[in-house]
Amino acid sequence: MRQKKGFVMRNVCGDNVIVGEGLEQINFNKLLTLNDTAAFLWEETGKGDFTVETLVQALTENYEVDAETAQHDVKQMVGQWLDLGLIEE
Repeated sequence: MRQKKGFVMRNVCGDNVIVGEGLEQINFNKLLTLNDTAAFLWEETGKGDFTVETLVQALTENYEVDAETAQHDVKQMVGQWLDLGLIEE
């Protein structure tokens, strides 16, 4: 998977938000706010192709979370991002 072109994370009044930039994202009328952990994972997805497993590994290496909890949370988040069209397979 990878981030879909044209979506970026910005800091708006202290909140991390994903916004669409460019004509391709003209129909993206949502403002998605990310907590610090989700913002970290969004940055990880921006490094290139990724899998759920690579995000789980990054999460467990940088946060005090067990692999099972990380796997559950990452799968849920990736599913939401796929549904919103922020990432693609």
